Amino acid sequence: MCEFWQVALAQYRGVRLFDRLPHGYVPTAAGEMLRRHAERVEEEAQAIERELGGHDVKLSGRVVVTTTDTLANALLAPVFQGFVERYPGIGLELLIDSAFLDLARCEADVAIRPTQAPPENLIGRRLGTIRWGVYGAGDYLRDRPALEDPSRPEGHPFIGGNEMIRHLASSRWLDERVPPEACVLRTNCVVAALGAARAGTGLAVVPHYMARQESELECVLAIGPEVATDLWLLVHPDLRHSARIRAFMAFAVEAIRQRQAELEGR
Repeated sequence: MCEFWQVALAQYRGVRLFDRLPHGYVPTAAGEMLRRHAERVEEEAQAIERELGGHDVKLSGRVVVTTTDTLANALLAPVFQGFVERYPGIGLELLIDSAFLDLARCEADVAIRPTQAPPENLIGRRLGTIRWGVYGAGDYLRDRPALEDPSRPEGHPFIGGNEMIRHLASSRWLDERVPPEACVLRTNCVVAALGAARAGTGLAVVPHYMARQESELECVLAIGPEVATDLWLLVHPDLRHSARIRAFMAFAVEAIRQRQAELEGR
């Protein structure tokens, strides 16, 4: 909508919004001014949308939830199923993204994320702690010695993370302990690492809640709190009074906290 009004204003007023340079288009002073005004209008419109949604008292409508693929598949699917069964008038929309969507811009209503530092502009509930372990397939482990120390893998190949997930504590933990030559496969996807371990490629560092659902996998080493991550349910403050949002949050908090032992690998 903002782009439409920029073009319309330029055509109507004859105002030049961009200068064409050899390396591309750059905004003029008028273009920059209009962009700032358009952004403020958009922010106000989003604030109105959030506040109107926050005053909804009916258990109907839609709740947009953003989370990661690993959580959606291995932990949250039963939560979603239970919610739509209890609240048939509320529809769920699931957005899978490894990055935080902007709840202030109404990209989603609720975020369920592993993080040690929730955004300050959001409110929510801490759901538990996600802990990790080193896992391998039972058939693979049967023919190999026990893993006593990751820094001395003794013939154990590892599945590690690549540069795209080097920021994850689990990926750093492995890189700081396992010799580089022991990593026969690297990936940017925890689900892929789990699949490779299940196939017998080697050992992988994965969350307990994922690995415990795979009967072929066995935990050879439980990793301590240095890799643990808090799991949060977050919402924008303007939506905290919405009936459908409150219903989803209450249901999800109770359902996920009941699975804390699964999250921690107990």
